[in-house]
This record gives sequence, structure tokens and C-alpha cells, in this order.
Amino acid sequence: MPTSDDAAGSDSLTARLRTALTAAMSSRDVPAVRSLRSALSAIGNAEAVPVSAKAARTSSELVAGAVSGLGQSEASRRYLTEPEICRIVATEIAEREAAGAQLEALGHGVEAERLRREAFVLSRILDAPGT
Repeated sequence: MPTSDDAAGSDSLTARLRTALTAAMSSRDVPAVRSLRSALSAIGNAEAVPVSAKAARTSSELVAGAVSGLGQSEASRRYLTEPEICRIVATEIAEREAAGAQLEALGHGVEAERLRREAFVLSRILDAPGT
């Protein structure tokens, strides 16, 4: 089953986020690494499928959550379209901007600026050609 990473090959938003994360880690850009990891985690969480009652059953009374059979506990990830991924990243940006505004109003300028920087990093990738 294809993953959201396969959506548009190397031009997909997820691929661009991963590439930017690698570059940010190399340059030790902590705010960029933080925001990129958070966005990729949000995408990964959205790809997760809900646990069904059948999957929640165990076949071992000795090991919690154990199931018998190779790969029986594995589940396919949900495929996200490029517009869904864009909405997730846009939500990450909006959350950072809102939290930054709240912190600024409370007099925490340094923390607010950090969040604005994180939002800027994600905005730059979201607004890049191809989205």
C-alpha cells in the first residue's frame, strides 16, 4: 500500500519536510528541527489507523498485547492526500502563531519569537512551488 510519502514522489510536501529536516539538523537549526519534527509527527499520527476491537484482543496471557503469527499486529497506514497533508501543516503553523500571540501578550517575547520562527519555517515549505 502506498504511503503519503509516495504521493507525488520527491516533490511531495512530506518529502520536502524530510529534506528540510535533514538540512536543519546538519546546520543545527534547533527551531527548524523542532517545527519540522512536529509537523512530520502530526502527519504520521494522521496516517495511523484506529485500533479495532479485534486488534485489541491478545492471544497470550503472559505478554500484554501479544498476538500470534508473524505480522499479525501490523496495520497498514492510512494514505493521506497532498491537500490533507497541507491542511495538517497549515494547522501546525496556525497553532504556533496563536500560541506566539498569546505568549507575546503575556510578555514572553523570547518564547513568542521562537514560535513565530517555527511557524515561518513551516510556512516557507508549505508555500514553496509544488503545493
